[in-house]
Amino acid sequence: MTRVGAVDCGTNSIRLLVADVDPERGTLVDVVRRMEVVRLGYGVDRTGRIDPVAMERTLAMAGEYAAQCREVGAERVRFVATSASRDASNADEFVVGVRAAFSHYGIAPEVISGDEEAALSFRGATGELRARGIPGPYLVVDLGGGSTEFVRGTETVEAARSVDIGCVRMTERHLQSDPPTHAEIAAAVRDINAAIDSAAEVVDFAGVGALVGLAGSVTTITAHALGLTAYDPVRIHLTELGSDDVLRACESLLHMPRAQRAALGFMHPGRVDVIGAGALVWHEVVRRLAGLGVHRVITSEHDILDGIALSTADSAGE
Repeated sequence: MTRVGAVDCGTNSIRLLVADVDPERGTLVDVVRRMEVVRLGYGVDRTGRIDPVAMERTLAMAGEYAAQCREVGAERVRFVATSASRDASNADEFVVGVRAAFSHYGIAPEVISGDEEAALSFRGATGELRARGIPGPYLVVDLGGGSTEFVRGTETVEAARSVDIGCVRMTERHLQSDPPTHAEIAAAVRDINAAIDSAAEVVDFAGVGALVGLAGSVTTITAHALGLTAYDPVRIHLTELGSDDVLRACESLLHMPRAQRAALGFMHPGRVDVIGAGALVWHEVVRRLAGLGVHRVITSEHDILDGIALSTADSAGE
């Protein structure tokens, strides 16, 4: 077993996984798994820069994560940064701050491409699906704050495309009212469907065995569809729902006032203002696949973070 740390720093949240990985079997056992909403990508779509307060908040949490990795004996750590760090003109400041926080491990944040992000998400999400005999090919959709990755494959990635739609980006661009107006929703839907069309040019949606949704928006929508009173990752992980059930849950969250969303027992406070946009993106993805006859919708709690941990163990064995 190799004990590794993985950090996924996205547009909306930063997450840590420390796990014991069996490199021969490709399995992992959690030691620490946590998530904080830091909103690193706040305003990046509008200004092209990371907000100073968001930068400070994120780097403070990076320092806390680094300390926890040392405390539990992680041998190696990989820190991956996604959409906000790709887009920001002051990303260099972020790199310097993370390098200082993780100086014990001698690492810097890796601002990965959308294609690598997609491959890591696919690896993290699909191992258990194959182990449970769920037939592919899978269309894995990682719905983030600034971007969404579409990945098709069974054993390995066949095709992937990252597009610039996500819960934070769509909220900032379009969904300003509480609840959003019909005009705001219509404008967002146009952007979302143009992005899905772009993904479909590269990733074949036809003949998919299961649509697999990843990340906080999708897991929160699943909690709502299940009628949970508190967030329960064990209940949510590998839940299978029909497309109609998912669409109803998405529409409910989209049209719900923010105060009502905040009162939901499973709702993370950092998702209250952006879950409507996340629900709209997921609604349009599920609707598109349902139109192609794909009604099997699976939610995975395992995603890019697990893929990062597995890749870190790979490098430890080299």
